[in-house]
Amino acid sequence: MKQLEVQIMGQSYLLGCPEGGESRLLDAVERVDGAMCKIRDAGKVKARDRIAVLAALNLAFDLPDRDTPQAGAARPASAGADAADNAHEPPLASLLERLDAALGDDGQLI
Repeated sequence: MKQLEVQIMGQSYLLGCPEGGESRLLDAVERVDGAMCKIRDAGKVKARDRIAVLAALNLAFDLPDRDTPQAGAARPASAGADAADNAHEPPLASLLERLDAALGDDGQLI
């Protein structure tokens, strides 16, 4: 097993990786880092653990879209990245509201 040092939201992690799986792991790290940074940069959520949970939910929510051949056709290629980013704004806002309501004022997940 190979180990790779990666950065996610500015923090270093040493991750184990099977031989030949480096590119898949780095792709996953890039997706997770991008999802977490996007949530952090939106400014509504500050706690790293809450950002991680929201990013995981968003990535899991998008998984069925990756398996569906029509997913690519649903978004026009000419729309660009901004349209793709905005496509999931309502679910993200809804998740934020539901998490805020469930967690109350303490902001603790556990």
